[in-house]
Amino acid sequence: MNDCKITTYTGLRFNPLEATADDIRIEDIAHALPLICRGNGQVVTFFSVGQHCINCAREAEARGYSRRVQMACLVHDASECYLSDVPSPLKQVMPDYRRYESRLLDIIYEKFLGSPITRDEKALVDLVDEAMLYWDLHTLLQWNERPSVQVSIGLNYDVRPFDEVEREYLELFMKLSG
Repeated sequence: MNDCKITTYTGLRFNPLEATADDIRIEDIAHALPLICRGNGQVVTFFSVGQHCINCAREAEARGYSRRVQMACLVHDASECYLSDVPSPLKQVMPDYRRYESRLLDIIYEKFLGSPITRDEKALVDLVDEAMLYWDLHTLLQWNERPSVQVSIGLNYDVRPFDEVEREYLELFMKLSG
């Protein structure tokens, strides 16, 4: 048994490497993601993973995707509240991290969606996530070229208080759960 425990916002002693669905709490996710900066902090201004996830869920809704895919978009980075955000290029050389992240995401999807997402649902989540990534990089890294990928929602990259983002995340979660 691996004793790799962290203490979550709600006070749970949590081992992200041996997590179960009972260990996953939306309050921990909604609290932590607004405090984690996109791009490993290598951006011109703070923009949270929580804001990114909210944008992904709203974009999925604007595209007419199912509530299940919208929820998957909302929680697609939830593992980062337990494992931290690792930039995608670095993840590619970290097979153990990717394995733990994938396992934890499956548990999170099981908890909030009733089952892991299907290959088709993952493809839709990835389309939305990639579109947001291009816009995030364009804005947060001040890329000169305009992204070729279009989004259907208005994007706002203003720095927002984390508790405001936490509230919005929880409200959207409740709406999609209901």
